[in-house]
Amino acid sequence: MTEQPPPTGGSGRSGPPDHPDGAARPDLPERVAATYGAEDLSTVTAFTGGFINFGYWAWLPELAGRPLTEEDRLRSEQDLYRLVLDTVDRPRDRTALEVGCGRGLGCALALREFDFGAVIGLDAHPDQIARALEANAGLLSADPRRLEFVLGPAQRMPLADACTDVVYSVEAAQHFRDLAGFAREAVRVLRPGGQFALATFLARVPEAVRVLPELLPPYANGLDVTHLVDDVAAALDGAGLVDVAVTPIGDGVWEPYDRYMAERPELRDKWPRQYLTAYQTGLLDYYLITAAAPAG
Repeated sequence: MTEQPPPTGGSGRSGPPDHPDGAARPDLPERVAATYGAEDLSTVTAFTGGFINFGYWAWLPELAGRPLTEEDRLRSEQDLYRLVLDTVDRPRDRTALEVGCGRGLGCALALREFDFGAVIGLDAHPDQIARALEANAGLLSADPRRLEFVLGPAQRMPLADACTDVVYSVEAAQHFRDLAGFAREAVRVLRPGGQFALATFLARVPEAVRVLPELLPPYANGLDVTHLVDDVAAALDGAGLVDVAVTPIGDGVWEPYDRYMAERPELRDKWPRQYLTAYQTGLLDYYLITAAAPAG
């Protein structure tokens, strides 16, 4: 594993194949099922525009000395996707797979801005797949060969071997119970030399496994898992991915997000503001992790 400094700026497939062992209906933890089902986290005020992530704010212009707007918030969420997708090569007509696609808005951004030939969105929650189909109805109707949404878990993807050139995931892996299984599946579905990119928040030190559930309800109620960043990198390496690189990007995430929350009376006293405390005390950070499938 190599740790990098923070960044400075900024296909023809046949019908959906089955998993080699047969597709299985996802078995979701109760809190995950509720959060992305009836509660629909994308409608929470702290999120904007249907995306569900803390955002990458470092590319927004002149943040100091002015109020942060909902337009800034939406741009930060989109920029987190751009940060992840900027790590992969862009030859025309390559296929990309987003694991944990939610409403599929990041899939649409990948198609619109990154010149992929096709994008597959995978999510373990049937309600999210239904929302993705609705939110992207125009794209699906215009060219159904370029966009597809598939129901399935990250650790057992109902996709064929070597079906994609890129696997990426944006703020979803903190929910995965079986990160080693996800890593093995990423290797299986990637073509030789394919690229992998992951962005999410992870624990920095072993002490965080005990402390974070006391500080942040999502760790206590089973929504999130206190994965250690070194364990995640080791799981990717152990699955066979190569050139695993870990880049901390918390400086571009936590303080601006917390300031956005603080400027809104309906949000300033909510639990998500404790993420800045966890970051400042060295328990947690946000990371961009990249890797590649073996060439042979």
